[in-house]
Amino acid sequence: MGNCQATEAATVVIQHPGGRVERLYWPTSAEEVMRSNPGHHVALVTLCLSKEQREDGGSVRVTRVRLLKPKDMLLFGQVYRLITSQEVTKAIRARKYEKMKKTQSELIKKQEEEEQRQKQLQSRTDGHKEVFDEGRQLDSECINQNQKAYEK
Repeated sequence: MGNCQATEAATVVIQHPGGRVERLYWPTSAEEVMRSNPGHHVALVTLCLSKEQREDGGSVRVTRVRLLKPKDMLLFGQVYRLITSQEVTKAIRARKYEKMKKTQSELIKKQEEEEQRQKQLQSRTDGHKEVFDEGRQLDSECINQNQKAYEK
């Protein structure tokens, strides 16, 4: 009657860097795929809709790629992509750089907040210091007056 697509759902789809698509009809591990494609890693491709809205009112599609461990089994109905080792290294470096930048900006922000707090505390204590100094002057004046009175 019609074309049955049940066999398509029971396959593992592997996208190669050159655009070639490979279909596997049996269970296999990521290690086996990596062994047959040296210099490549297997990644699970996930499409998700972003919470951001585009100008035309539609949502933004984001492709997420998650590297698989060699012992992970490839699941039927999923799409996987082969990624070169250089791409993996580049992505890891970029991620570390972003993480470092984020921590650095947070540290700078904390330092600025701490400096503001120190300035506020210093301005508060400066007022008390003036009162303390005035009190000390009054005490020394009283002592001088007492000494003069005692000398008489």
